Amino acid sequence: RRDSKTSEIATHDQPKMQTAMMKTSIRASVARPTARASVKVMAFNKQAFQAAAVGMASLALTGSAFAGANVKLGADSGALVFEPSSVTISKGDSVTWTNNAGFPHNIVFDEDAVPAGVNADSLSNEDYLNAPGETVTRKFDVAGEYGYYCEPHQGAGMQGKVIVN
Repeated sequence: RRDSKTSEIATHDQPKMQTAMMKTSIRASVARPTARASVKVMAFNKQAFQAAAVGMASLALTGSAFAGANVKLGADSGALVFEPSSVTISKGDSVTWTNNAGFPHNIVFDEDAVPAGVNADSLSNEDYLNAPGETVTRKFDVAGEYGYYCEPHQGAGMQGKVIVN
């Protein structure tokens, strides 16, 4: 009979023991990945911080290397416009026009719409830009307003302005 009582007691206590073992096992399995996860998160954060720092440094170098504005010749939608139609820059800065859509385009400065003493012809690019991505860059050294247009699309209202402070 003892054997049967012992086996009854063992059977009766078995769920309690299994529960205690499971709790210990769960604690152990949860504790280890958490520590590992923390190390992985810390490593990821370090890598993210380093990437952000490199990106910020690159942006700072790019920003200081190019002071000025960018203008698209033709909108992404295909509209015959300079986008943006007006840009404001500082004296000594440049504007880069990039052929985008609806070409051919050119950039012609109106001699009556530039500051006195500025040669509009030297700023103009009367040759047509015929391929996407072609660019023209001009530097502006005299403060004032500069009006320009696209000769083939002037009738469609394709005109722009550079304001130099």
